[in-house]
Amino acid sequence: MEDCIVAPLKPRDRIISTARDLFRKHGIRGIGVDAIAEAAGTNKMTLYRHFGSKDDLVVACLRDVGRQADAIWSGIEAANPDDRLAQLHAWVRCGAECAIGDGRGCDMVNAAVELAEINHPARQVIEEFKTAQRIRLARLCRDAGIAKAELLADTLSLLLEGARVSRQSAGVEGPCARFIIIGEAVIAAFANGAKGRKHADKISLPHW
Repeated sequence: MEDCIVAPLKPRDRIISTARDLFRKHGIRGIGVDAIAEAAGTNKMTLYRHFGSKDDLVVACLRDVGRQADAIWSGIEAANPDDRLAQLHAWVRCGAECAIGDGRGCDMVNAAVELAEINHPARQVIEEFKTAQRIRLARLCRDAGIAKAELLADTLSLLLEGARVSRQSAGVEGPCARFIIIGEAVIAAFANGAKGRKHADKISLPHW
């Protein structure tokens, strides 16, 4: 059996991959283009040929994060076709993997905290990403039969954001370790609430 040969990354992709890793380790402000180019096995001229500035590279890295998130969503949908509630529970499990397995937290959130300038080009990417994720999660909650879909989506989003921050401060044994239990309980509470309202609607009140 022949060994599988993995094609090397193209220079642009290699620079993005290297920059993402270095940004996570040292922060966006803590690493310069010289160090990124050297770690990527290229030079600053090549880096600037693909990215007009460091800000452009940051934006490209964040868009790469977005594509990665889209791939996760696609995996959830493919593994649970035609079962929106199962997809919602799978989202919780994926969230737990992100929260517990990644000690550096969310790249988007970290960038938003570090890049305080309101007009920084990366901030628009971050806001668009978070908004799209919220809309997508709310749609999934709605398709899963949750009456207050937007409220559940916001609750789960805040739970995940908090778990990822807690992982950085309290470690894997902290509150983030109970993300799945809490997430499942929240989903059950919203689902049972919807069932309770439907049951109440069917009850005929006596006519006095």
